[in-house]
Amino acid sequence: MATGIVSVGLHLAGFLWAARVLLGLAAALWVALAVTFCALFGGAGRWREETSAPAALTTVAGTGVLGDGVAMISRPVAAAVLLALTAALWLALLPRVLGNLRWPVPGAAYMVTVATQAVAVLAATLAVELPARWLLWPSGAMLVLGLLLYVLVLARFDFGELVGGAGDHWVVGGSLSISALAFAKVTLATDGPAPLAWGTLAVLAVALTWYAVLVVCEVLRPRTAYDARRWSTVFPLGMTAVAAMTAGRACGVPWLGTLGEALLWPAAVAWVAVAAGAVRHAVASASS
Repeated sequence: MATGIVSVGLHLAGFLWAARVLLGLAAALWVALAVTFCALFGGAGRWREETSAPAALTTVAGTGVLGDGVAMISRPVAAAVLLALTAALWLALLPRVLGNLRWPVPGAAYMVTVATQAVAVLAATLAVELPARWLLWPSGAMLVLGLLLYVLVLARFDFGELVGGAGDHWVVGGSLSISALAFAKVTLATDGPAPLAWGTLAVLAVALTWYAVLVVCEVLRPRTAYDARRWSTVFPLGMTAVAAMTAGRACGVPWLGTLGEALLWPAAVAWVAVAAGAVRHAVASASS
């Protein structure tokens, strides 16, 4: 998820070689994680446990983001295959995760919105790239459902996570950023009718507000130790940048594109920092 969305952001900003490198890395990571996910079939008990947790929905979002990256390099048929897989995973996993949510929920619970909007974003992208205009209807339906799921999780969210979370608390804002991206994609695909443009800007405004709040919380309560959940911080940072750049184009607001390009750099720096932490952690684990 994190690597894929930073790749998409770099592509939008014009850094094509860097975007291709990260997209290739994202594809390799996707294959490795897919093998790991399939290995869970070996134990029924562990399968039920793992696929009932919100983190299971990263398979949906990660596949959708990879599909977006593949579509950007003019491979719409491959992206369509990934859309079908994204939708199938969403159908299989979302009911299990929703059925096991308990109050209060952590930031990872917002993955129910992220996964839903990942389907909406890729469907809207392919409605233009294939082209297949009929995909706009399911994309719009998923967009609305994703926002409703956001409200459901927000009502159960443990707001103490903002100052004590290990990284996944950022998804409270990132889930709105991908919702704004879905709005922007549908707006672009339908030639920008005013209600969709207003919806895009409204959702993006709330996402940017969350971004500011989360930055302040990080400053007031620094959490510098490595934690794998910090990848869930990188993803919202990158997603907010991509959403702003896309919304600027969809709504005819050029300064949003400039803002998105500026926000891409913190996402890239965070990606490098978390990747370095992951490598150090892996080396230390192997040594011990």
